[in-house]
Amino acid sequence: MGQPVGHESGEGGKGGAPQFELPPGQRLQRGWPVTHYGPVPKFRPERWEFRVFGATADGEKHCWNHDEFTALPYTTVVADLHCVTKFSMLGSEWGGIPARTILDIAPPAPAVTHVMVWAEYGFSSNLRLSDFAAERTLFATHKDGELLTAEHGFPLRLVVPHLYAWKGPKWVRGVEYMTADRRGFWEERGYHNIGDPWKEQRYSYQEEPGDGPEL
Repeated sequence: MGQPVGHESGEGGKGGAPQFELPPGQRLQRGWPVTHYGPVPKFRPERWEFRVFGATADGEKHCWNHDEFTALPYTTVVADLHCVTKFSMLGSEWGGIPARTILDIAPPAPAVTHVMVWAEYGFSSNLRLSDFAAERTLFATHKDGELLTAEHGFPLRLVVPHLYAWKGPKWVRGVEYMTADRRGFWEERGYHNIGDPWKEQRYSYQEEPGDGPEL
């Protein structure tokens, strides 16, 4: 599922400093550019709700308000972020709620193979269940110890370090458990259904049999 975070090439740079390996076609980014489609939503805590629905194990929808969701067990993950626009940030500290925690609290039905992560304005991104359940997949509220800014996804964004960053939407509002794959917003618009940066899976024309939903 990709290379380790901050993967060292083993070669020393100037002064013997370690060199970090980037996925093919990526460049190292200093700072964090703002990239998104559409306007930045206004956060209204009294209206905010996180939902888990679809093929849940108990057949019920599970909901948390903002206070309830942010009270879930918090952890930090040091992870890279690789944008399909070809910049990479290495070694950021992300803080938030592990996706595995949501799977534990609101388990999927046995037949679930994929999830759709839903965000504001109906934006969506599909993931294989195995990618969503990966150890370092995180619903992030913080970066480097600071709350996310609105432009970078506050109050909640998904971070999936081993995939391109578009697979982790900003302004997340819920997760749908699915028993069959279907494409999300960018995947319907020509982006690769899986999005592994180490395989440079940028566009749908690169897909091989089994990479996308059956027609």
